[in-house]
Amino acid sequence: MPLKNQRILLASRPIGSPTLENFRLDTDDAPEPAAGQLLLEVLYLSLDPYMRGRMSAAKSYAAPVEVGSVMEGGTVARVIASRHPGYAEGDIVLSHSGWQRFALSDGTNLRKLDPAAAPVSTALGVLGMPGFTAYAGLLTIGRPRPGETVVVAAASGAVGSAVGQIARITGARAVGIAGGPEKCAFVRDELGFDAVVDHRAPDFARQLAAVCPDGIDVYFENVGGAVWDAVFPLLNPFARIPVCGLIAHYNDAPDQPTGPDRLPSVMRDVLSKSLTIRGFIQREFADQRPEFYRQAAEWIAEGKLRYKEDIVDGLENAPAAFIDLLRGRNFGKLIVRVGHTG
Repeated sequence: MPLKNQRILLASRPIGSPTLENFRLDTDDAPEPAAGQLLLEVLYLSLDPYMRGRMSAAKSYAAPVEVGSVMEGGTVARVIASRHPGYAEGDIVLSHSGWQRFALSDGTNLRKLDPAAAPVSTALGVLGMPGFTAYAGLLTIGRPRPGETVVVAAASGAVGSAVGQIARITGARAVGIAGGPEKCAFVRDELGFDAVVDHRAPDFARQLAAVCPDGIDVYFENVGGAVWDAVFPLLNPFARIPVCGLIAHYNDAPDQPTGPDRLPSVMRDVLSKSLTIRGFIQREFADQRPEFYRQAAEWIAEGKLRYKEDIVDGLENAPAAFIDLLRGRNFGKLIVRVGHTG
């Protein structure tokens, strides 16, 4: 009897915030591997903010998911059948199989994982794309120096938590921005940030200024919105701003102004303060990945780089979990446990 494959398809393109109606659960027979292929059983699915952009047809750095197609995403999977000489049944791999239980692969862009080296789910978080985004963006663009102040929003999340801890490792001062007392306590007490501010506080901007008395030298931007408004006046001359995300704007209507035009004032400060604002996609720095894997594993073993995972059980719960992610309701790296991991 053939295996049954559950898939989450993009049912329609969202207008504004995604809803459950934008997704559809589909069941079909799992595919059979042909010569040179292998069949993967997805164990863990990563949910990340960038996926909101792939639901839109607006021009971006990557092609959108087509309506009726499987939602895309990074996964950890087990090889359950192989007709590929480089992989054997039972191998655990990092793949890009998307929101489904089973997927075919020709072996391209797979990375074998060692379950004895670290929990395999970390390949989707601290030892995967989010951790590498923090590492490459902060060290290549941010270039923090000892004694400088580094600020990062979404500081309890997969990218932000790594940014602050790596900043501390370089000798810089780490200031986190998070939402709610529980997340703020985690950032301060568990991750060891020097200071943390709750962006939900009515006097958030004043509190941020108070914990950055010498201004901000590096701001790792992944949120935008009101957080950017509070950070921007505090930027020091020659501050560096790596930009990896703008989650506060992902649900904005394309080409639709959402407020006054602040570009002239921003550009004036970019000029007068000699600011460096540099957007990036982590794959630009792919040559740094081997060193990242080595260095991050060492930091974790030494207790210098900690992480938190927010695991949701069941592929069918991925849409609701993703919607909550965009609302900031996750706590740590959001992962869906799809298959049997024992």
